[in-house]
Amino acid sequence: MAADHPWEGNWKARLHERVRERGYDSLTAFAEARPTASLVALAEELGKDDIAGVQVFSGLVAEAERSKQLTRLVRGQFVRELHACLPNGWPAVLDDDALTEVAIVFSHWSAYTPETHKERVKQARAALRANPPPAGWCPSGPDDELLRTLLPDEEA
Repeated sequence: MAADHPWEGNWKARLHERVRERGYDSLTAFAEARPTASLVALAEELGKDDIAGVQVFSGLVAEAERSKQLTRLVRGQFVRELHACLPNGWPAVLDDDALTEVAIVFSHWSAYTPETHKERVKQARAALRANPPPAGWCPSGPDDELLRTLLPDEEA
């Protein structure tokens, strides 16, 4: 089921086949086993030349919508972006360089936020700016206490 380009052929089937080949029942389970890996890193692990990070994210959104876990996915994406841009965690001093890095985290996070959660992420970003977390804060997954406070799961 190989392709020369990520968008050739049935990429959704290819993506799910690669996940199953690695012993996971879902793309979500595969990604959650690597909670700090970027979307690109996840894609490369599944198929360096024929899987793209945006395809991984699309599959994760579809699964999160079906399982009503979209807010958890949004929190998880923040973790991925934070680890990619600020691997040592939240900066102790928000000088110009640190503010730029935080802005990159926020912009990437926003770009990978489904429309249904854009306003909630905007509010969470504002809360983090107004009351920065402790220096070095670097959540290891979507169930981090502060993240759950900023973006609680919706009531069923």
